[in-house]
Amino acid sequence: MKFPPYLAVGDKVSILSPAGSIAGEVIERAAEILRQQGFKVKIGKHAFDEAGVYAGSDADRAADMQKALDDKSIKAVFFSRGGYGCLRTHLGLDWSRFHQHPKWLVGFSDNTVFHSYLARKKTASIHGVMSSTFEKDGVLTDSFLKLMDLVSGNRVDHVLPPHELNRMGKAAGVLGGGNLSILQSLRGTPLDLKPKGKILFIEDIHELNYRVDRMMQNLKAGGVLDGISGLVVGYFTGMNDGAAPYGKTVFEIIREAVEPYDYPVVFGFPAGHELPNHPLLMGGNITLEVSGNGALIRNYNSK
Repeated sequence: MKFPPYLAVGDKVSILSPAGSIAGEVIERAAEILRQQGFKVKIGKHAFDEAGVYAGSDADRAADMQKALDDKSIKAVFFSRGGYGCLRTHLGLDWSRFHQHPKWLVGFSDNTVFHSYLARKKTASIHGVMSSTFEKDGVLTDSFLKLMDLVSGNRVDHVLPPHELNRMGKAAGVLGGGNLSILQSLRGTPLDLKPKGKILFIEDIHELNYRVDRMMQNLKAGGVLDGISGLVVGYFTGMNDGAAPYGKTVFEIIREAVEPYDYPVVFGFPAGHELPNHPLLMGGNITLEVSGNGALIRNYNSK
């Protein structure tokens, strides 16, 4: 696994909008916060654009990202938001210079597209907060501070309380995954998840319960759930049972899907479309220990 250089005070970073549009003042405030952390900040030329649901045209979003990927002086890219559009942006990119001089890509939700691509290329990235949740009520969020620790090369471990649906056990592997709907949309593409040796993380927002079952059954039928060595379940925010009640909660649906396997499963990891949204080192080696007392996730980075 290749780890980009960790950040240091004075490094140049970029804020880009590769998917949905976002209010300019949110990006400007995020840039100011990053400057306060000691970074030089370059905002993408089209980061404030609007074109329907997108932050500008496919070509303009890709041009912004291509410029940042190719610029050796930029050490990290912080995505302003998710939404929809990252796959369209990805299809317009040439990653060759990035792979010669990799940098940290930071974001979640629709940005799972980029995490999935980098996982295939054995390059680490960070699933973490984006512009609107760097702070809350004028105070830096704990999630942002943990993100700063992680991009600086400090180890960020996670201790979780017990959950009634957890399955106990120990596992080690490379952390992969992200937004479940995006992972589903990438099945059968060159960005599809390779499960062997992976501990899978999943989260989602505003889905119907039966659709979650459909996605989990797809992962089961495709051998993904059989191939992983552990499962970490984050937030499933604003889920809807639908007009015809499915009869199970989302967590019960997920637990049922992995019932045939014996690896550890932990529910309620604080990451996804809520706060706290703790950072995860995608592509990093982790150990997962689940017991009656809760769960411990240890990260092992390259520093």
